[in-house]
Amino acid sequence: MLSDEDQLKELQLEAERLQRDVELYRSAMEECLQQLNWCIGYFAGSNKSRLARALGTNVGYIRRNLLDRDVPAMPASDDGSPAEA
Repeated sequence: MLSDEDQLKELQLEAERLQRDVELYRSAMEECLQQLNWCIGYFAGSNKSRLARALGTNVGYIRRNLLDRDVPAMPASDDGSPAEA
């Protein structure tokens, strides 16, 4: 049977491992969202605004419901109207 000190050390090592996993997944998620944002911009610039809007809706859902973050406002287009992404 492990002593209390050994159990504590094991728990600390497990917590550190889990924290590394969290950081790895957080980094991967941020990179995926950046790639999605690039795709939205590409499709919006390629006159595929319907596809860009659909991807934008997906990103908004991910940010609001899965990450519990606010969805940033979309920049205005050149004519002053909100962008369609």
